[in-house]
Amino acid sequence: MTRAPRVLGLMTGTSVDGIDAVLIELPGWPACGTPGRPPQLSGPAPRVTVLEHRHTPFTDDLRDALLAAGRDDARTSDLTQANFWIGEVLAAAAAELSDGADVIASHGQTVHHIPAPDPARGWHTRSTLQIGEASMIVERTGRPVISDFRPPDMAAGGQGAPLVPFADHLMYAEHGVRRAVHNLGGISNLTYLPGLDVAGVLAFDTGPANALIDEAAGLFRRRFDDGGQLGASGYVADPLIRTWLDDPYLLAAPPKSTGRERWNLQQLPGVFELDARDIAATVTAFSVRSVAQAYEQFVLPLGLDEIVVAGGGALNPTFMAQFRQALAPVPVVTFEERGWNSAAREAAAFAVLGYYAYQGWPNTLPATTGARHAVIAGKLSRPAP
Repeated sequence: MTRAPRVLGLMTGTSVDGIDAVLIELPGWPACGTPGRPPQLSGPAPRVTVLEHRHTPFTDDLRDALLAAGRDDARTSDLTQANFWIGEVLAAAAAELSDGADVIASHGQTVHHIPAPDPARGWHTRSTLQIGEASMIVERTGRPVISDFRPPDMAAGGQGAPLVPFADHLMYAEHGVRRAVHNLGGISNLTYLPGLDVAGVLAFDTGPANALIDEAAGLFRRRFDDGGQLGASGYVADPLIRTWLDDPYLLAAPPKSTGRERWNLQQLPGVFELDARDIAATVTAFSVRSVAQAYEQFVLPLGLDEIVVAGGGALNPTFMAQFRQALAPVPVVTFEERGWNSAAREAAAFAVLGYYAYQGWPNTLPATTGARHAVIAGKLSRPAP
């Protein structure tokens, strides 16, 4: 009997905190590299089983190098070195779980994502860049690797994001349940699942989640606001928040995507007029309210039964308390409260996307990215025979 295909997903997110490696199994799906048709997206979901998950935190020097590579003034040599450096780290993380994998899917670290031109910042072309040299993973593991998922969608007129909703629909859509699957990473993004009908899926980046909070924590020489203590300790400058909520990105209708290059403290007028604790409290409240505003504008009118939250922000009690209050009476629960693994969510999603790409099947939802048509997102790197 043929073994069910197994795919290893590697994910490094906008929080730039480390690598999540997730090995999944796809019972009942065609074996990797064999002919077969993809599942019907509007039917009952095929099974996706998470077999193992491991997290590899970044060292401080690697994290600093990756954040520096994403700045506008990054040197080409620094970007080149960061690409191979994180490639080595991804390869080491993959090697721990690759023995059971037929193929590896590696998202890479996003250092710049420009879904729309902004001449004022010198951005004249839509573009995106994820680093983490796939050849390093192939060499270390001897497995084929799917990487560089976003450019094919951009070439078809899309924003290259969000891509995870394709897998969200397969894994979390449920008949008769209007569910939002929400990720609170560096950037906040949601997938609205209206049941099993894929035509009704809505997904977009709402704006900042942890990106601004992590920067504020950096003022205290911390990587993040552990326990939400900083966000709860200062004064919230409501007049500034009201101004920031008028940002054109936040008011624009989906499809839309964004990143750290847009949401950082340098881009918030007036923020440095506050002291450090007030900055932490104010950007926390702003991030929550920007998420709530997105729901009020684009999701609640469609009907919503529950919000299930993943990502590091789900571990911030200050953020979550404000989030639940802002969205009441809609229930807001975490992945763990559902019995799911929030840390594995995005890596598992890209494992599914990687399997589709390896099979030669389209794996995007044009309605969520704005592309002219679905594409096969991901590029294949093969080991020598």
